[in-house]
Amino acid sequence: MTELQGKVAIITGGASGMGKAASILFAKEGANVVVADLNVKGGEEVAAQASAGGNACVFQRTDVSLEADVKALVTRAVAEFGGLDIMFNNAGIGGAVGPLEEISVEDWDKTQAVCLRGVFLGIKHSVGAMRARGGGAIVNTASIAGVWGYPMLHAYSAAKAGVVNLTRSAALEFAADGIRVNCIAPGGVATPIVGAIGINKETVEATLARGQPVPRAGQPDDIAYAALYLAGPHAGFVTGHTLVVDGGAVSGPAGTYRRPGDARGAGAQRMRFAGPSFEQG
Repeated sequence: MTELQGKVAIITGGASGMGKAASILFAKEGANVVVADLNVKGGEEVAAQASAGGNACVFQRTDVSLEADVKALVTRAVAEFGGLDIMFNNAGIGGAVGPLEEISVEDWDKTQAVCLRGVFLGIKHSVGAMRARGGGAIVNTASIAGVWGYPMLHAYSAAKAGVVNLTRSAALEFAADGIRVNCIAPGGVATPIVGAIGINKETVEATLARGQPVPRAGQPDDIAYAALYLAGPHAGFVTGHTLVVDGGAVSGPAGTYRRPGDARGAGAQRMRFAGPSFEQG
């Protein structure tokens, strides 16, 4: 039995990266999927690939910052497949990057419109269709930048922190309707957003691999499987939760963990116990 048999899912930002991986996985696991993105060519290719490996998947061009587009997206899912059970609000952009004093209001607002307003609109317009089905699951993509502060990522960090708390407040409101709301906070994942600065994939992955205790870059499938869990039946008692998927990055500051090849305890005195001075022999 597949995890999402008979379910209908919308995945925004589905033309590439984590959304692409989730679209293919959800279709394989039995869901009918509506892929939403501004990238028409990429979205149509993902829909075809997902359909070839699983249940039916269609593409809907969507700007998640526009309410009319998000409303039309939900209408398409209901018309195409008969309802809506899962909304994965995954679309995002890196947005305004740089010193806070140099960020324009226009760039700030665009970042919030896609990364935070898009999640708000996805929740707002999906809950009615889910309520008609007797419940559902909403999964939002946040970031460890919304859990920790990151210099030069002020707009993105603020938006993702908003996603974390919007997830909590929506979970409280819709639990009585049988609708669970959770979010994922990815760490360093090798996606087109990370590669947008122009360096090659190998360099990106090598850089990301140094950013957390697990010595490899995160991959889109790591997030897709987390979304599958939160959207699926095994997370039936989970709501309002932020699932951090980051290879251990937020567990402690860089430099406090061993790297491959390091000797255990290298560079530090081995201690069995540290206590008050009167206990030191």
